[in-house]
Amino acid sequence: MNETVVRLEKVVRTYGQGNVAVHALQEVSISIQSGEFVSIVGPSGCGKSTMLHLIGGLDSPTSGKVWVEDQDIAQLSSNQLSDLRLKRIGFVFQAFNLIPVLSALENVEFILQLQGVSSNERTSRALEVLRSVGLEDAANRRPGELSGGQQQRVAIARALVGKPLLLIADEPSANLDSAMTRELCELLQQVNRDYDITILTATHDPTVMSYATRRIPLEDGKILQDASK
Repeated sequence: MNETVVRLEKVVRTYGQGNVAVHALQEVSISIQSGEFVSIVGPSGCGKSTMLHLIGGLDSPTSGKVWVEDQDIAQLSSNQLSDLRLKRIGFVFQAFNLIPVLSALENVEFILQLQGVSSNERTSRALEVLRSVGLEDAANRRPGELSGGQQQRVAIARALVGKPLLLIADEPSANLDSAMTRELCELLQQVNRDYDITILTATHDPTVMSYATRRIPLEDGKILQDASK
């Protein structure tokens, strides 16, 4: 039986106060199981990114609870929360967020350096994961020498190298054309299957949605009908 990786209970996130209050999430409750490939779907401004930020510990709910791996993350100290993000959650952002002065290999190694992994093991693991995303030959290139699709693959490799429990991807196809988007989705599908990593994306791209095994539609901060294939 699959374990629950993420659980939200009556989560509310409100920005501002009074007449200018924006209710980004309203009474959201969901559970995500180990090994699922989930897409939070809906138009811009519906609360998708807010939900991912709360799950990733990058933001805090106004009310309600967020659990990651049976930990109420609101109860974690700042050091414990940083440790959770570093070791248990991999992030892929739509802007890639690669360090421009570092090579692809060094960008991937950076997470392992933060984890305190030895130099030899860092290089070995980083090369292995770059190989798995088809970029071993580009290991010594800097981000500016890579295409958008290649940069996204480096970002995914960086997220994977720390062997996270959960991979969070916020609008991963935003800067990619249709062919690169399909390649990205096939890669995420492969990662989900081969690494047994739970994947959670936020998207309004129909192609990304089609690869997910479960879709959770949001509208005005509320969950509509939760759909699985």
